[in-house]
Amino acid sequence: MPAPINQLKADLAAGEVRMGLWLALASPTCAAIAAGSGYDWCLIDGEHGPNTVATALAQAQAMEGRGAACVVRVADNTPALIKQVLDIGIQTVLVPMIETAEDARRAVSACRYPPHGTRGVGALLGRASEYGTIPDYTQTACAQICVMVQVESQRGLDNLDEILSVEGLDGVFIGPADLSADMGYPGRLDTPEVVAAIEDALPRIRDAGKAAGIVSFKLDSLARYVELGATFLGVGGDATTYAGAVRELATQAKAAIGK
Repeated sequence: MPAPINQLKADLAAGEVRMGLWLALASPTCAAIAAGSGYDWCLIDGEHGPNTVATALAQAQAMEGRGAACVVRVADNTPALIKQVLDIGIQTVLVPMIETAEDARRAVSACRYPPHGTRGVGALLGRASEYGTIPDYTQTACAQICVMVQVESQRGLDNLDEILSVEGLDGVFIGPADLSADMGYPGRLDTPEVVAAIEDALPRIRDAGKAAGIVSFKLDSLARYVELGATFLGVGGDATTYAGAVRELATQAKAAIGK
């Protein structure tokens, strides 16, 4: 029996647009609700959210069978951490702060078993192999792992063509918040220079045959990003959506009771 098919990887390779939600609350309940709400994928944020491998596992289990693919953004480009995330059954990983082709090669290598990479062999002990019930997991896993990296600095953009040439890389995600800060415009994602950099990068990623990714919490920008070639499209987050909803409810309730 081979490793499970990664449908998200296949869809992105075919150029299909797939939208998703950021999960930063570290809550299996929130993850289950989100996964069953019509998104194509939900991303457990291990970089800025308070997530560990253990909380990612709990959320992945809660999401199972509810419709959305489970993606994990790891904290950094550390092979040991990537190995643990893969061993809990995650098939799509997003690795932040990639600035060079060598950074990207290291991320890809961490996702592949020897002789093609450096991933340690031990997944038969965990969820990735359904606790040993997928005997061919080690031989078939690499083909189903989707490796995406984040380019979110001027240096990364300067090296984008070299990053895109890395074998085994499935996609490149542009991180607009960090990019704007690195370019000297922290918190000002709408600055013309930042917009121009993003609008230059997305078509280049698409034209290189990789999935182009970006996140925007402004719905009126999504169509433009798709037009530019984005297919891995983050459309919001659980924390911001929850915070906005409960604040709005409080405002409406106060108005209703004249408070």
